[in-house]
Amino acid sequence: MFITDDFLLSNDTARHLYHAHAERLPIIDYHCHLAPQQVAEDYRFRSITELWLGGDHYKWRAMRANGVPEKYITGDADDWSKFQKWAETVPYTLRNPLYHWTHLELKTAFGITELLTPASARRIFDRCNELLQSEGYSARGLMRHYNVEAVCTTDDPCDTLEYHRQVKNDGFEIKMLPAWRPDKAMAVEDVTAYNAYIDRLAEVAGKEINTLDSLLDALKTRHDYFAGNGCSVADHGLSEVPYAETTYKEAAKLWLKVRQGQTLNKAEAAQVQTALLIELCRMNAEKGWVQQLHFGPLRNVNTRAARTLGPDTGFDTIGDWRSAANLARLLDALDSDDRLAKTILYNINPADNTVTAAMTANFQDGRTAGKMQFGAAWWFNDQLSGMRQQLDTLSSQGLLSRFVGMLTDSRSFLSYPRHEYFRRLLCDILGDDIERGLIPNEAMECVEQMTEDICYYNAKRYFNF
Repeated sequence: MFITDDFLLSNDTARHLYHAHAERLPIIDYHCHLAPQQVAEDYRFRSITELWLGGDHYKWRAMRANGVPEKYITGDADDWSKFQKWAETVPYTLRNPLYHWTHLELKTAFGITELLTPASARRIFDRCNELLQSEGYSARGLMRHYNVEAVCTTDDPCDTLEYHRQVKNDGFEIKMLPAWRPDKAMAVEDVTAYNAYIDRLAEVAGKEINTLDSLLDALKTRHDYFAGNGCSVADHGLSEVPYAETTYKEAAKLWLKVRQGQTLNKAEAAQVQTALLIELCRMNAEKGWVQQLHFGPLRNVNTRAARTLGPDTGFDTIGDWRSAANLARLLDALDSDDRLAKTILYNINPADNTVTAAMTANFQDGRTAGKMQFGAAWWFNDQLSGMRQQLDTLSSQGLLSRFVGMLTDSRSFLSYPRHEYFRRLLCDILGDDIERGLIPNEAMECVEQMTEDICYYNAKRYFNF
């Protein structure tokens, strides 16, 4: 068997930490992209293909690299044909995290321990589809199966949050909470798309938006609405971290130009985005929310693919902008009047790990333990080497014991084994340190508590879930 009970656990101490302290803890998935409607409707998937391959750009990128035509990835091929092409690709993913994730998901969700190959594909396809028709394999059933306690979805200020209310009113025991994601309110570069979005926001907020003040008033209205629907987490997706010296008055003038249909240059856009981001972050602080800053992706780099397939189809990549100076200025601007919220920083470029981890220490306030967090290995980094680098860097620059742990950042109800993957690696690292004498045996009780805290309790306290 490939995925054994001791998978990734290379020593006795690691096995003890995982099986006695990490394995059975609930999951708090504080950043994901699940569709709230599917949870509200307790959606049943027609096949393993829809559940597993629909929307999974990690698998799509691997299939393209393996020479699979787009018809079998995002195209109109039938479910079996798409699954067959994925099964043909899996043996070529050795040493890619997809190989581990694939077999972890098959085992933990379906009890399948056979390797996925072209020869086994039909058996596995049929068995998974058979199980998907049974009790316990709906959207809510899978969340229960994986011992999920809470999830935070990713929601635009214009979202009605009707499905979050429905889930709550149904009495579903797992919390599904919204997370505020106001990126479109800052996307001033595309004037046409931006103004269409602002018109929509004005309609939803019930306010005319013709000045920067009125935009912020509308956003504040929606921010309050989100809070009233259980939101306590904000998420800000950034390419470059914006910080341009400006006055609010100057930013308001530049914003008005956009509203009038004029295109700003890069420097002017940065001024507007800086002013907006600061005000949005102040809103977060005033409500005591946690804010997450994801920065560094270079999006839609393949223009032909973006034109034919649209965004979020697997054509984003790692950007290499310098982030330290702007990030420091942004955080300092918020901290200067004590309006810096609890903040998690995620860098997509692993070259920024030490920069980001060190930055958090500059803005710890001595009142809230772990207030500033160096976030989990994100996107291109959420594999064994990337997670290990993140854990090692955090250990070197801060307090690993205060870390809020892993998330899925996924659209899939089968992605929860990423928490297991992380927990196994964490226990292996800590167990190895003890066995090598880097952590004393006398500190075992502390290490056991640390393991439980990182896997569950730190997040529960940090987010107040």
